[in-house]
Amino acid sequence: MYRFLVVIEKIKNNYSVYSPDLPGCVATGKTREEAAKNMHEAIELHVQGLVEDKLPIPRSHSFAEYVAVAA
Repeated sequence: MYRFLVVIEKIKNNYSVYSPDLPGCVATGKTREEAAKNMHEAIELHVQGLVEDKLPIPRSHSFAEYVAVAA
């Protein structure tokens, strides 16, 4: 099993999702949930394509943290 960090961003009227560890693998959706579901499917297809092409599956090196700053 592989795990990849995904970043979900609100963009005007929809959401955009990408994974820093899978360049070019992106998805969108009208809601955050739809975007996350679409990204899950995109990652599955991306990894399946890598396997079929006998290419290495990238290791996940990304992580995320929140930083609190007083204003």
